Amino acid sequence: MSKLSNLPVPEVPQGPWSLFLDIDGTLLEHAAHPDAVAVDERLRALLVRLEAQLDGALAFITGRSIAAVDHLFQPLRLRAAGLYGLEHRLIRDGAVEAAVEPADIAALADEIAAELDNADVYIERKGPILAIHTRAAPHLLNRATDLVERALDRLPAGYRVLAGNAGVELMPLEAAKGAAIRRFMQTAAFRGRRPVFLGDDTSDENGFEVVNELGGISVRIKPQGSTAAPFALAGVDAALAWLDGLAGHGTAAMPAEMAK
Repeated sequence: MSKLSNLPVPEVPQGPWSLFLDIDGTLLEHAAHPDAVAVDERLRALLVRLEAQLDGALAFITGRSIAAVDHLFQPLRLRAAGLYGLEHRLIRDGAVEAAVEPADIAALADEIAAELDNADVYIERKGPILAIHTRAAPHLLNRATDLVERALDRLPAGYRVLAGNAGVELMPLEAAKGAAIRRFMQTAAFRGRRPVFLGDDTSDENGFEVVNELGGISVRIKPQGSTAAPFALAGVDAALAWLDGLAGHGTAAMPAEMAK
């Protein structure tokens, strides 16, 4: 793992490449509530340009549900892996493989909401994933983490706890951004391309590891702690500026013989 303060700005990818993007903290600044963010037309236009340049090899890899992503970026319905890969839309404007909320997770969400009972804590129910956001109440992060960790003993096997920058999440073991990236890389639009992945949180580290393994470029946003990514950008503004620069390079197209 590398210290972020020592990491260089990522290089411009050469040859055919593909792009995977986390959303919160990468394309958009974090907010106390996930619904308190907004996408402007400049970001939409940038994504459209990049997707066209990449012949469609662009996908969101996010902890948000795909329904939430579509609402945020409407009218765009780009390729996406939602809920850390528990949901997928493999084709732009295509059908979504959705995930539902199990009864035991629903009951736990109600229990934790009653236990914390704080208007500044947002409990987000995302199908089989339960997220507790404490950005507006950082003093409750340890309490929220303890509640979720103790709940593991009462839940069926196959769940894990993931602590983030300003909250904690309970999710199935198969929810992993790296697995979602691997799945996209096996599809026609991405096959044969060098993956590039931008993310800002501990949930992105698994994706960085997979991209590194595939010979790609992994980029950690907002220097903090350590990371598997060999490159870093200072924040959302730096990430958007870097992506805008990529949109001006003509290195992403797949040669016709490789695209067959």
